Amino acid sequence: MYAALKRHLYTWIFRPRGPQTGVIVLSQRRVFILPTTQGVVFGVVLAVMLLGSINYSLSLGFVLTFLLGAMGLNAMIYTFRNVANLRISAGRAEPVFAGDKAHFAVIIDNPRDADRYSLGLTKDGAGFSFTDVPAHASSTATASVQAARRGLLRAGRLTLFTCYPLGLFTAWSYLELEMSCIVYPRPAASAPPLPAPEASAGEGPSEGRGQDDFAGLRQYQPGDSLRHVAWKAAARGQGLLTKQFSGNAQTRLWLDWQRLPRELDVEARLSVLTRWVLDAHALGVAYGLRLPGRSIPIAQGGAQRNACLEALALFGSENEILQSPDPRPA
Repeated sequence: MYAALKRHLYTWIFRPRGPQTGVIVLSQRRVFILPTTQGVVFGVVLAVMLLGSINYSLSLGFVLTFLLGAMGLNAMIYTFRNVANLRISAGRAEPVFAGDKAHFAVIIDNPRDADRYSLGLTKDGAGFSFTDVPAHASSTATASVQAARRGLLRAGRLTLFTCYPLGLFTAWSYLELEMSCIVYPRPAASAPPLPAPEASAGEGPSEGRGQDDFAGLRQYQPGDSLRHVAWKAAARGQGLLTKQFSGNAQTRLWLDWQRLPRELDVEARLSVLTRWVLDAHALGVAYGLRLPGRSIPIAQGGAQRNACLEALALFGSENEILQSPDPRPA
């Protein structure tokens, strides 16, 4: 009964609309305002000053009380106007790895003649981003959301607020934009070395040794060139490994789900494959990715890295959107 009443009051007061596309205009009905703690103390002080002025018939006390009261009312109007009639739209959200924070950019456009100051953006009060927006200009504020799991993370409900100019009142508006961010699996801290490349169909094993194509990693042996040492693997505690190269252009490096140890669960396999993708990209070699039900052809470069990481992030959940915690009452 209490939960239902709380949900009804929330819906009646704040009118949640769900995720919205396009531009959101903060009309007066979308902006809420309440006194801050300082504002409440200010009001109590004014009441005490008024009672003292009445009790002792202090003319100057009345003047000072009403002057401060007028300043407080003006501050309330300016605080409200600092948020009202802004135009809000969704910006970009760069992909992140699980465990990091996703940063959702919100574009704030000010179509009016007055500048807007100290506009804050937050997600559940867990971190703030402030910006000023000049008249007839735009600015960007960023909200940080913890990306706990891989997949698609939706921004959820954000809060745009301000306490300008005196901090006596806070005006805010709730924003729920259609924004999502791809969350890649967390790279494994320790993973097996990159698998050895395969020979192309119809071709024999690669022959000769040159500096043309990457051919895998092996344990470091005394006398190996330090230029061929995989220093990034050493920094992760995998020991000294030496890069091998093949002069045969017909070899192919496949990062294959089936080549992983059977005892690894799904998330552990995805973490290892993520580490392999990053390592192969850092080495500048061409590689492909094989997953159950999907295969990404061999290529190289930033586009290949992003395509492979996105496939790993959405593995098994292509149509699932992971929502950040919803602050609405149960």
